[in-house]
Amino acid sequence: MAEHRSMQRAALLDAARTLLSEGGTEALTFPALAERTGLARSSVYEYFRSRAAVVEELCEVDFPVWAAEVAAAMAAADGPEAEVEAYVRTQLELVGDRRHRAVVAISASELDAGAREKIRAAHGGLVAMIVQALADLGHSRPRLAAMLLQGVVDAAVRRIELGVAEPPADITDTAVSMALRGIRG
Repeated sequence: MAEHRSMQRAALLDAARTLLSEGGTEALTFPALAERTGLARSSVYEYFRSRAAVVEELCEVDFPVWAAEVAAAMAAADGPEAEVEAYVRTQLELVGDRRHRAVVAISASELDAGAREKIRAAHGGLVAMIVQALADLGHSRPRLAAMLLQGVVDAAVRRIELGVAEPPADITDTAVSMALRGIRG
């Protein structure tokens, strides 16, 4: 019984990822989850009390995987400048990944305070990954620089998500250039 519930919960989360990546937060509804998984709509409520609860669990499951990919890319980099580049590039490469697209869509949705706090903590862990590299590059306020760098990444993610004008590779190259050389490029 426990294994069956675990499999159903995983199927619901996978369906939620698909819905979020295909249609954004508006697409994530309990009727849509039920349809995607073959469950009755009332059964979905046995697993999640609300849409925010689905979103919160997706963050708990997916964000660590995404952050681990960023950490692995940084660990493979040679030196602090290469770590900064890996930090930016890896996050922007993950924009097309369903897990990342779900996290992007989640950040735009209406969440309760607990879910927002968990997302903030997860992003704080991501920002913490780059602080040492920025300190090694000589920043006098590496934590602040890390938060601002993440702001550049977040803006680039939003630009890529718009799907207009510039190709994602150009957005990524520009974000990396800004991260490494400021606005002088």
